[in-house]
Amino acid sequence: GSQLCMTENMIWSEKGGIGVTNSDSSREKDGDWMVPIKRGHSTRAWVNVIYGCNEHCTYCVVPGVRGVEQSRSMDAILQECLQLAASGYKEVTLLGQNIDAYGRDMTPKRTFADLLHYLNDNLPPETISRIRYVTSHPRYFSDRVIDAVADLDKVCECFHMPFQAGDDQVLRDMRRGYSFESYMNIIRKIRAKAPDASICGDVIVGFPGESEEAFQRTLDLMEEVHFDNLNTFAYSPRPNTEAADWDNQIPPDVQSDRLQRVQALAAKHALERSQRYLGRTVEVLVEDRNPKNGDEVMGRTRQGRQVFMPGNADELRGEMVMVEILEARTWSLVGRLDDGND
Repeated sequence: GSQLCMTENMIWSEKGGIGVTNSDSSREKDGDWMVPIKRGHSTRAWVNVIYGCNEHCTYCVVPGVRGVEQSRSMDAILQECLQLAASGYKEVTLLGQNIDAYGRDMTPKRTFADLLHYLNDNLPPETISRIRYVTSHPRYFSDRVIDAVADLDKVCECFHMPFQAGDDQVLRDMRRGYSFESYMNIIRKIRAKAPDASICGDVIVGFPGESEEAFQRTLDLMEEVHFDNLNTFAYSPRPNTEAADWDNQIPPDVQSDRLQRVQALAAKHALERSQRYLGRTVEVLVEDRNPKNGDEVMGRTRQGRQVFMPGNADELRGEMVMVEILEARTWSLVGRLDDGND
């Protein structure tokens, strides 16, 4: 599995797939630099807000290939979102390798919470209805971002918080800059302020030097959090990264065993998190036709759970509808349009 996590050239989907389409290298900008525009869908789009990364995790190639952090201006980001809205997009996902670093390279300094407030306040009604973002870094994550997610009407109740490992020594070896307990403090704050929010994460198993006891701490953390979705990777050495040269690499069979164990536990927790929707009526942005059933459409809740329901894609694509949830699956939900939509 890749240890890129998130870069400007890829977006990990709920099941770990990659999708980027409609690249356009021409963009008018004021103080912004020329970068490719990447869209993933006709209803929702990805918008880069910060490039590069100043962190030097021992497994990660991004700082070497993407350079130092460079934040785009808030106005440039707003104007791109407005252009997207004019083209029919209803949802944007703000992208950054370490999105919590947004604005710290600016003069005067800004914060990612400032950006969320700015977009929420300046996107007119009937334009962009939903704002998501990836990826947070637990070392820099701010309570103000939790408040923004909980309080701002356009910002979806979804947190992507990679933890990578549960053992403090492994985290130090990775040079992540936080501990099991400091990560859990963030989760507790999220649960208190936004109890219905989804929490997603990334984890790497079989990192060099990871003992069975250390791996158990990863399982312990998963049991405490119960992630809505977890991107799981077995460590693999990357060129020009520190950990690739260490002599305490974990055998592939041990890595594979640990990966299967975290995936099984992640699936168990994901189903439990899906089941909380049963019997509820939730807001869904319809994205497209279900490719496996032409009589159904699919979309997502504000928390990012995929929903399938009977409906005509040509009529409902891009619409915000209320859906009664009838069935909970591990990674998705099944429902029907609420009568109030008629």
